[in-house]
Amino acid sequence: MTLIVGLGNPDSKYKNNRHNVGFMVIDKLVNDHNCTHISKASFRGELYKSKDILFLKPCTYMNLSGESVRAVSDYYKPERIIVVHDDLDLPFGTLRFKLGGGHGGHNGLRSIDSHIGKEYIRVRIGIGKPEHKGDVANFVLSDFPKSQNELLKSILDTSFQATYGLINEELSTICSKFTLKALG
Repeated sequence: MTLIVGLGNPDSKYKNNRHNVGFMVIDKLVNDHNCTHISKASFRGELYKSKDILFLKPCTYMNLSGESVRAVSDYYKPERIIVVHDDLDLPFGTLRFKLGGGHGGHNGLRSIDSHIGKEYIRVRIGIGKPEHKGDVANFVLSDFPKSQNELLKSILDTSFQATYGLINEELSTICSKFTLKALG
């Protein structure tokens, strides 16, 4: 079984925020794969299943995402975990993949690392950086500008394909097929 986790914040006011690109990918995966909603209160997230694939959107808010991932992992014991998330260190439009590594200051990853360790695959979607370092929170919690909507759609489509491809293909194969340099 594979668990695919998209990181984001659950309230509708965050729906189109940069920090919610993980949720955006999960929404598309769930909509395209005849999924059954199987959430339980103890999972602390929205959980869906299609065959032997689980799709999770933690409802704990970003900083506590690991609590939801741990609850689902303890219950289902997935063989592989894939986490889709925004990445400030990558320019907008960049798509990268890696296994393990540091959290890079991302509080959602920090939480997951503290609950299940670092050995999971990461789908890193570049959102760019704010002009001033002190504006990070406002930047990630703001919507993408309208000027980026077309590129965002393309990036999300590629992210969706790559994430789904990770279920059956090796990480190195997905890296060679789907890694994107900045499009913006």
